Amino acid sequence: MTTKVKVYSTPFCPYCVSLKEFLKENGVVFEEIDVSTDLVAQKEMIEKSGQMGVPVMEIGADIVIGFDKETILQLLDVTK
Repeated sequence: MTTKVKVYSTPFCPYCVSLKEFLKENGVVFEEIDVSTDLVAQKEMIEKSGQMGVPVMEIGADIVIGFDKETILQLLDVTK
């Protein structure tokens, strides 16, 4: 898979933890960005998604808000 995947998250968010485990189980390589410590990335996430909550995923040019398995699988073209 060549699609670039970013996960904006925090270490204390249970949905973020579940999302990252889900991605690992499906063999998805992703860049994890901790918006609790990286304020520049936090601002970038808010500008891209319009959301202050996490998780937010960037899959190529698409933004996924929350842990939406079906949308994630569809965008990554992963069969499960």
